[in-house]
Amino acid sequence: MNFPYTRVTNSIKNNNGLVTALKVMDKAITYITIIFYLYFLYFCYKWIPGDGGVLLYRSILVPGVSFVAVSLFRKAISAPRPYEVFGFVPALDKDTVGKSFPSRHVFSIFMISMTFLQSSVLMAVVISVLGICLAIIRVVGGVHFIKDVVAGASIAIIISIICYGILGGVFGLLMLPF
Repeated sequence: MNFPYTRVTNSIKNNNGLVTALKVMDKAITYITIIFYLYFLYFCYKWIPGDGGVLLYRSILVPGVSFVAVSLFRKAISAPRPYEVFGFVPALDKDTVGKSFPSRHVFSIFMISMTFLQSSVLMAVVISVLGICLAIIRVVGGVHFIKDVVAGASIAIIISIICYGILGGVFGLLMLPF
C-alpha cells in the first residue's frame, strides 16, 4: 500500500523545481486565504453595519469554535501521517507525529469558503478551488492521506450547512454554532 505514496513523493523529491513549486503553492494558498478572510472580516465590520454585526459575529464564531473542535478531535484521534505509516520523507517539510485526520489546513480553507458563501458566491467558489488545490498539494506532498483532506473539507461543509444554513435560518440573530 505504500507504493503510491512512496512513488509519488520520491518522484517529486527528485525534481527540485517541483518540490519548490509545491512548497511555495502550499504556503501561498494558505496565506492568500488568510488575507482574504481577514479582509472579509474587515468588510463585515466596516461596510455592513446595518445587520447589527450578525454577519461579523457568525463569521468569527462559527469558524473559531469549529477550528478548536476539529483541533481537539484530531489530537484525540492522533492518526498517523503517510510518512509515519510508510516510512518515507515527505516532499513538504513536516515532522509532526500523528494529528493527520482530518486535515486542519483543508478544513480551514473550506470553512472560510463557506463563510464567504454568506455574502459572495464568487469568492466562495474561488476559495473552494484554492481548497481543492491545497488538498491535492497536501496529499501529493506526502503529509496527508486522501481520507484526511476529504474529511477536512466534508466536516467544514457539514458544519457550515448546520450553522449558517439551518440554525441561521431557524434562529436568525440568535444563531449559535452549537
